Order: sequence, then C-alpha cells, then structure tokens
Amino acid sequence: MASSADTIAALATPVGTSALALLRSSGPRCAALVAEIFGGAPLPRQAVHGDYRSRAGALVDDVVFTFFAAPRSYTGEDLLEISAHGNPFIAQTLLEDLCARGCRPAEPGEFTKRAFLNGRMDLSQAEAVADLIAARSERALTAANLQLRGALGRRVQDLTDRLVDLLARVEAFIDFPDEDLPPEDLATLAAGLAGLQADVSRLLATDRYGQVLRAGVKTVILGEPNAGKSSLLNRLLGRERALVSAEPGTTRDYLEEPVALGPYCIRLIDTAGLSPSPTPLERRGMAQTLDRAAEADLLLLVLDATRPAPPLMPEIAALLTPATALVVVNKTDLPFTAAGTAPPPGLPVVRVSALTGAGTDELVAAIVRHAESFRQEQGEDLVAINARHATALRQATEHLRAAIENLSRNGPAELLASDLRAVLDAFGDIAGRIDNERVLDRIFANFCIGK
Repeated sequence: MASSADTIAALATPVGTSALALLRSSGPRCAALVAEIFGGAPLPRQAVHGDYRSRAGALVDDVVFTFFAAPRSYTGEDLLEISAHGNPFIAQTLLEDLCARGCRPAEPGEFTKRAFLNGRMDLSQAEAVADLIAARSERALTAANLQLRGALGRRVQDLTDRLVDLLARVEAFIDFPDEDLPPEDLATLAAGLAGLQADVSRLLATDRYGQVLRAGVKTVILGEPNAGKSSLLNRLLGRERALVSAEPGTTRDYLEEPVALGPYCIRLIDTAGLSPSPTPLERRGMAQTLDRAAEADLLLLVLDATRPAPPLMPEIAALLTPATALVVVNKTDLPFTAAGTAPPPGLPVVRVSALTGAGTDELVAAIVRHAESFRQEQGEDLVAINARHATALRQATEHLRAAIENLSRNGPAELLASDLRAVLDAFGDIAGRIDNERVLDRIFANFCIGK
C-alpha cells in the first residue's frame, strides 16, 4: 500500500522526444538524493546546474535541479525537480536510477494527492489541477484556474460558516431545553436556511455549464440527405474531415470532431441524413442520428435553401426548441425561388453557404451565444462544478429542505440539528474533509502519473 513515508518519483512531462524532460520526486529522501547525486547540501528554491551521475558513477546527462524544502513545496514535502534533455532514453534512465536510490514509482495523481493530504490545497483545488491539464478552451481554462485558486472553496466555506452559525443556535437550544427558542431566533433560523437553500441551488445550477466546459458543447448537425451537413462540418473545422459528394446519402455513420469556436470547445457531430423513404442501411444510420440528437446540447438543423423544407420526423421535431436548436439555411450561394425553404417557426435562423463560407461568422457567433446560455451568474468568479460536487450539493439541498420543513412545523430540535449536520457533511465532501480512502483513490486515479 502506498505510504506518504515513501519517496516517490515520476516523469512530469509527456513521454517522447522534446527539448526538455522534467522528473519529479517527493518525500523524505529528496535532500539525501541531492547530496548523493550532485554532492553537498541542497539549496532550497534555487535552480542549480550539475552533472547527473548514476550510482555506478557514469555521466547520464547535464541537468538543472531545484530542491524545495517542506512545507514550501507543491506537495508540502521535500521535493526535487530535475530538468534533463528530452531524450526518452535519458528520462527513463534517470527515473530508473532514482528508483534504485530508494524511490518508488509514483501512482497516478499521487503528487497532488499528497498536496491535498498535507493541507496545501482542498479537494476542489486538487480536482482543478486535472481540469487545468484537460482544458481545451478559453472558458474551461479560466474556470480551472479560478477553481485552483480557491473560487469554489471560498464559496463553499462561506456556506459552511453561515451553516455553522445556524447550527450553533439549534445546538444551544438542545443544550438548554427548558428555555423556548425566542421568536426572533426562529425568524433568524428560517431566513438563514432559506438563504442557504437559494445559494446552494444557484451553485448547483452550474453543473450543466461544468459539463459543457469539461466535455465540450455536444453539437449535432442533422437534416435531409444532401443538405450540406458534411460540407458545413468541414467549413467549421477548417479542413476536409468528411467526404462530400453530390450524391445523397454519402454519410451513413456519424462523425465527431472537436473544434474551438470562440472561447468554447464545440464537439461537432455530423449525422446520417433523415431520408423520407430510407433503405434498411439508411434506417440504421437514422437511428444513430436520433440517439445523438437526444443527447445533444445544441442541434443544427441544416436546410437546403434551394428546396422546400422537408417534413420533420416527430422525434426530431419534439427536440427542436429556441433553447436547443438553430436552423442553418445552407447553399445560399445558389439561386432559389420564393417557394424555397421555410424554416420551422419560432427557431433562430442563420443563412450560410458552406461552399463559399458566407454567413459562417454569424453561425459561429450564434453557437457561442448558445454555449454562453449555459453559464449561471455567480458574481465575479466563473464557477462550474463537477459531477461529484453536484452530488454533494443535491444531498445538501435535500437535508436543507427537510430542515426547513421541520422548522416550519416546530418539529424536534434534535431532528433539525441532525439535518443541518448532514448538510455540513455534504459541504465537507466538496472541500475534502472526509475520511474515505476509496473516494480519494478514485478521484486521483484520473490524474497523469507526474501530477
């Protein structure tokens, strides 16, 4: 079993040839490693140039090393970072030598896990490290940076402080049961619980935005065969990803590609055409289209400007609302008549030519506006919770509701205090004040090795 008494080591940069490779070690042997490898006592927080020699005395590489003394390090322990040339053979040789000197290979996320366990960051900040590494858009990067700097932790701490004040009032009444809780205290409790419930609900409402930031805006392109769906995909990607042909039904399966549009990552999904009289193979493709559409954050209904709008399948029509769909009238570079396309009423419309690019900027702006609609106003900080936070906040919401109901009917103070303690536990789950090794292992297992 892994122990914080161990000294761990790992490559902190991706495997492969590069200009530099960074190796990281954390634990009680780091100071001794500096003395063994480079000679002399380590100088904290100073980059030092030196020769790395193996245990056999052979020169391995010309490196720069930095020693960080506990507790002023990333992990809160003695930590050593070695910057070497980015030759995979050199990096592996150095790592093997460190392990031969008493280190063990780090587990995924173990450096950040140690930082959390040593009080260098709360659990929401630790999770933000993984979000920062995985961010694929400007907004995702901003949200991860703010969470890493404690934006969510401060919000939860404020909720916790207010809850503790309310719980103290209830606990005082339990300790002195012969005295009735004065009306002003009852009013303060009721108002305080209502305020907490509203703020928790606002924070919970950022769950969908968090999903969008981390996974990208799932955007499904659908329409009849030969409406130009694949051409639109290629235009938005800026490259030829999908095969394009004048023959209808070229796309039989769905294609998915991420692209950065404005400050967001958009997951574009090109789907098989919705044919009014499909062949058995086309019917299978349409079934996949329906599945993707049902999961979409945004639907782009592509219509051919030169043809009347086709009748929509009831399953598709039910999904098209102003909050979920954009109508993209394509092929506007071709001549069309007054009897041409009439988009479904009530839906926002953008006119484009996937061939020439006309209208593409307007379409991108409309997609970005839709992505922005998921954002919930949370003051100055951009807050976007993850699924684990959402689970804890839902538990807090349920116990707050029970507490408010109990207070309104003048129920037992012990039950009220029990619900408030459960809310306190839920807030503690977000920041990581929990004693559940399996939960922590699951969180940090998603990190890369050198983090």
